[in-house]
Amino acid sequence: MSFHTQLLQQTDTARGGLLSVPIIQGALQGQVSLPSYIAFLTEAYHHVKHTVPLLKACKAALPAHHVWLYDAMDEYVEEEQGHDEWILDDLRACGVDAEAVRQGRPSHATEVMVAYAYDTIARGNPLGFFGMVHVLEGTSVALALMAADRIQSGLGLPDAAFSYLRSHGTLDQEHTAHFALLMERIEDPQDQAAIVHAARAFFRLYADVFRGLPLPQVAAATTHTAAQGVPA
Repeated sequence: MSFHTQLLQQTDTARGGLLSVPIIQGALQGQVSLPSYIAFLTEAYHHVKHTVPLLKACKAALPAHHVWLYDAMDEYVEEEQGHDEWILDDLRACGVDAEAVRQGRPSHATEVMVAYAYDTIARGNPLGFFGMVHVLEGTSVALALMAADRIQSGLGLPDAAFSYLRSHGTLDQEHTAHFALLMERIEDPQDQAAIVHAARAFFRLYADVFRGLPLPQVAAATTHTAAQGVPA
């Protein structure tokens, strides 16, 4: 069995935990609100702005026998440049002061996820960073394009408010295929274990980011009604 297939199988439960988060399920069912979408974009900005620095840090920390990954890391850096600015443009299209977001701080959950990524590279096995790549890119392929359509139809926002979700979802379809090929070349059991361990952790950490977003009013009202035992 290929390592990429093993990675998918060994992180399937953790992936299910992320996809079951109420706000994600709600978005896929068309339960959206502008505050929820703005909060999502805000947190996305605060972790996406670290993608290129993390890629460069990972490349710098790779041991000599993984020099074959250098070209792939450089390609990732080139393709990920400017994605944080896409998000700020989307926020502007939603009527948000993008510069205030740029100067603001992330939520605790986002800050912890980013910190764990840097720590994995600096203190653990730098290949563990590919666990984050697996989580963020795999999730965007599964959710981004579908969620963008549901959110846009629910909120009536212009196309200009969805450059990150739509462009990132399309790009990551290509990245996911490339990622699978890279993982096929990871043969050391310790490297494989580090990637699986990190992916499971990032699924939990990313789920916490979504749990911290404000639920749409419709979802919150349904939850409140159910808690009172009143038929919806």
